[in-house]
Amino acid sequence: MAPSQYDAKATDPPLIARSSSIKSYITSRATYPGLRVFFRKHQHADKLPAVPAPIPLLVFVHGLGGSVAQFNALLTSLTPIASCLAVDLPGCGVSEFEPRDWDAYSTDALVELLEKVIEDHRDVAAGQGVVLIGHSMGASLAALLANPRQPTTELHRHVLGLVGICPAAGQFTPQQVRLLRAALCIPDFLFDLWRAWDRRGGLDSPSVHRFVGQNADPETKRLQHMFNCQSRTPVWRRMAWGALPTYSNGTPSNGIAGLDIWAGLNLPVFLVGGQDDRVVPPGQVDKLVSALECKEIASDSETNETVEGAVEATDVNSGAGLPVLPLHPKRIVVSTKLPSPAGHGLLYAPPTAPILAGLISDFLSTRVTGRLSLGWQLQYLCQDGKWDVKNLEKWRNVAPVSGPIGGVFRAIKTLREVDEEHCPRVFVEKWGRIIKDVIDISHDNPVYDPRGLEEGGIRYHKYPTLSKVPPNDAEIRGFIDLVDKIRGEQKERAKADGWDEGYAIGVHCHYGFNRTGFLIACYLIERCGFTTKDAIEAFAKARPKGIRHEHFRDRLHVRYSGVKSQA
Repeated sequence: MAPSQYDAKATDPPLIARSSSIKSYITSRATYPGLRVFFRKHQHADKLPAVPAPIPLLVFVHGLGGSVAQFNALLTSLTPIASCLAVDLPGCGVSEFEPRDWDAYSTDALVELLEKVIEDHRDVAAGQGVVLIGHSMGASLAALLANPRQPTTELHRHVLGLVGICPAAGQFTPQQVRLLRAALCIPDFLFDLWRAWDRRGGLDSPSVHRFVGQNADPETKRLQHMFNCQSRTPVWRRMAWGALPTYSNGTPSNGIAGLDIWAGLNLPVFLVGGQDDRVVPPGQVDKLVSALECKEIASDSETNETVEGAVEATDVNSGAGLPVLPLHPKRIVVSTKLPSPAGHGLLYAPPTAPILAGLISDFLSTRVTGRLSLGWQLQYLCQDGKWDVKNLEKWRNVAPVSGPIGGVFRAIKTLREVDEEHCPRVFVEKWGRIIKDVIDISHDNPVYDPRGLEEGGIRYHKYPTLSKVPPNDAEIRGFIDLVDKIRGEQKERAKADGWDEGYAIGVHCHYGFNRTGFLIACYLIERCGFTTKDAIEAFAKARPKGIRHEHFRDRLHVRYSGVKSQA
């Protein structure tokens, strides 16, 4: 059992927790009564083109001992461009460890379960396609879902692309299978003893170093230690056992995807390895690329369907042009290896997660369909005012950036992709020497492409909070922790890059007053020694009119008064 500070529910990222539900699924093999399913529909899915099909659904599949929470950084970046689906497999993350039967955790059983979950959320009637994004063993499950080997449904016909993060080639010899099965016969209590020994040293234990490396940054080590503590031994043993193939006359069957399964994929594939990955060495990517490139695939008799007036997928700046959405895109294999210190946890490690998100976004918009380009979506939706700031005239009358606040912050209004003065490109030119990070605390997807900031050297952080409602205790703690982390990173970046004094963190909700002022005030009080009155006044001095809603100011006074009500 994970220590309380690492409990999966207690540490569930807000983005994931708010869009999750507990569901039950019945397959031909088992009943899974308590699965956590994350599903976040694209904020403007109904306003985007639906011919010949809606924008593809992105499906995230975690690996052995993993969870949906490991995709938090990627989901933060990718939920603005498409509807996203992920599931904690049974016994993983916050899903119940039910059933207990070992067969329910075999690879084939998990593939069937995933098919059920995906078909339950895919717009089947409209012919919506899916893009599978899997990590480690999850990449193998994705390959099996995309391959027409013994399908349970017609899902494989609608898979438009596959992203494999730290994918394994899945080749086990009969001798290796025998040895692994023998090791997996060790009782749970002995496994737990070994795991406790392996975790000696906490953040610098062998169990952490194995996944993220000895030289990983503190936050990466903390996340890895947390995920290790959350992984349950009996679940891990069942999944690992089910991932091993069975041999008959020297021929393997079942188990995780082998090279033959990967070679049978006829769609765009993007493979990403980590140079320092000790769990799945980066050479596995090379093996898969060779298998995919060597196997000749017969041309599909079904031609790619397009719509009148469509443009090439890579032409995402075509104004009113509509990028092609192929229903059966041609196979192309793209691969890369992230340099050191990228390890097996590269999808959630802060130094590598933003890079990975950008690479996946590029793959989706250039190899699957240009409709998955956030830049194109913003241009398309803004043509008719379908996606824009809530009140454009009011937004234009708000100052873009405040004066300095407490030597830490600048309050800003949300950027606008199609604006001539307050878009990412101009913001970088005007403020890039001062504002080095932007925290977006709005609940909805931004009306700008954050990659414009990232490409200009300004780091983007999404920390969603609800409009009109003062953030709760957990949200306040999370914001303060995030700012502490950013400030620590900024000190190192300032030394390395020779920044001038006065660099700051930009924070915005929509207009940059109420939620922005509330959270900035909380930080000034808890970290900078301000009184409640001084914090509110400091914000108002830098951002005229300050925190406008009285109930936000009242909540600050109550929170820091020390007075508690008793029932």
